[in-house]
Amino acid sequence: MEAFIKQTGRAVVIPNDSINTDIILPKQFLKNILKTGFGKHLFYDWRYQDDGSLNTEFELNKLEHAGASILITGNNFGSGSSREHAVWALTDYGFRAVIGGSFSDIFYMNATKNGLLPIVLSEEERTILRQIRADESVTIDLPEQVVHFRQYHFHFDINQQWKEKFISGEDDIDVTMKYEDQITIFEHNRPNFG
Repeated sequence: MEAFIKQTGRAVVIPNDSINTDIILPKQFLKNILKTGFGKHLFYDWRYQDDGSLNTEFELNKLEHAGASILITGNNFGSGSSREHAVWALTDYGFRAVIGGSFSDIFYMNATKNGLLPIVLSEEERTILRQIRADESVTIDLPEQVVHFRQYHFHFDINQQWKEKFISGEDDIDVTMKYEDQITIFEHNRPNFG
């Protein structure tokens, strides 16, 4: 997992509430398990017309939002099915963080396990963030747990264990492998009942 300490980037606003995982990544694109190649299908039904051409009215397709790394959205983001692929699509597209009013529990955990920082901010704070222009940026300072935008500074909460994993760039497997010597000793010494 790529470490996340401080991220400064452009943001795109998709303010809808209850964006579910089927909207984030429709079911027909769940065939790959490699965590890559999903970005082109992100928000597929919103990004593309029926004939496959780009919907130029959709925020992600606007030239001024190219390269955005922070998504600002509504409440209940990531509801619906538990598909981890939805997070893979967001990260493959280039997002490092999603700022919303709330997240589905399963989506939130999938995000933290795959290097996508989910941040909960109030409606008032997100209303200010939605004023962002294409030439402006947002800075997320994870050690301080603050989102900086213009003169505003918004504090956010995060579980300390997940915060440490993001900062160090370690996922669950990396943490487990720190105990490889003890695991090997345990495996060597455990009784063989077979």
